[in-house]
Amino acid sequence: MPSFLPALSLTGADVLTDRGFADRPVGVALGQVVDGAGLPEVDLRGYWLLPGIVDLHGDGFERQVFPRPTASFPLTVALAATEREAAANGVTTAFLAQSWSWEGGFRGPDHAEALMEAVLHHRETAVVDLRVQIRAETHLVEQASRLIAAVERFRVGYVIFNDHLEEGFQMHRSNPDGFAHWARKAGLTEVQLLTRMEAARARARDVPRALCMLAAAFDRLGVTYGSHDDPDAETREVYRMIGAKVAEFPTARRAAAAARAAGDPVVMGAPNVVRGGSQAGNIAAVDLIREGLCDALVSDYHIPALPLAVWALVDQGILPLASAWRLVSSGPARILGLADRGEVVAGLRADLVAVNKDTRAIEMVLAGGRVAHLSGDAAARFASAAQVTRMAAE
Repeated sequence: MPSFLPALSLTGADVLTDRGFADRPVGVALGQVVDGAGLPEVDLRGYWLLPGIVDLHGDGFERQVFPRPTASFPLTVALAATEREAAANGVTTAFLAQSWSWEGGFRGPDHAEALMEAVLHHRETAVVDLRVQIRAETHLVEQASRLIAAVERFRVGYVIFNDHLEEGFQMHRSNPDGFAHWARKAGLTEVQLLTRMEAARARARDVPRALCMLAAAFDRLGVTYGSHDDPDAETREVYRMIGAKVAEFPTARRAAAAARAAGDPVVMGAPNVVRGGSQAGNIAAVDLIREGLCDALVSDYHIPALPLAVWALVDQGILPLASAWRLVSSGPARILGLADRGEVVAGLRADLVAVNKDTRAIEMVLAGGRVAHLSGDAAARFASAAQVTRMAAE
């Protein structure tokens, strides 16, 4: 793993604190935020200094693995490329959303286990903290024991329950071209995909028992779990009753409101904010944010959407910068219980992002006190500070 930065103090920036922005030095030493007094200084006047982004759900990495449906690349290469893209966009903790589905192929259990193992090995040398979120299709009941074993073996801490089965049947009826494309991506013929869906639907009576078994195991293992695309308050309550408390991408206001009333966190997609609405015609994330019904934004299918969503909220007057940035930093960190990150506080991980006030460009990213990204004028300032420190030492 790359070395920590030498101890230094970042000065002159407007630092996001729990009370808003403040002009104060931020020290970095041995991977943590420390008191910066007496440390060599890097002048960051003209920058905002923000906590690193915590992305709880991103499946954009699939394009690095399969840039074409039938053209796969090694997972080691894909993870390295994903890490670089994440860092350039201010992400210091990234959960790769990997499906565990009856579809098979790159969304089936075999590929999921391969990814979990690859991420576990990649973490040994990575700068960005890459982790796995499993998106478990509820009707894959015969693989429930295997999923529990994989979550324990590969130390997965976050699982979301999906049920896209009826959505698939609807696509088969109303959008044959889309269904054919879906089958090709899965490496199947249309008949094969439909056969898998019918087999999954035949196991519907076993789903509640399997979900309860999974929930009990996840509680034992300390795994955070939730549900995806809740269409209404009733569905949200069913998942909540088994302990699946995170409401990821609720498709209607009533589902989000039910989660909030129960004290459960609501997660929405940053692309939804950037594009001004859901690509699937579901509720707009900005509507939930205006009502205080959203606790975190995630990259979903596009990592650059995370910082872009922050600026969209600021420019539309929906939230000030401090509140908007918390939706991608301290908010998601709290949901996963990541108490060592998400804020710029002494003793926490030095996950820091410097944003140029004039251009809004992310020019410096430290992940755990290591350089993950450095560009623009910030790179020149770090180089100048390093030269001065060397000359003083000589």
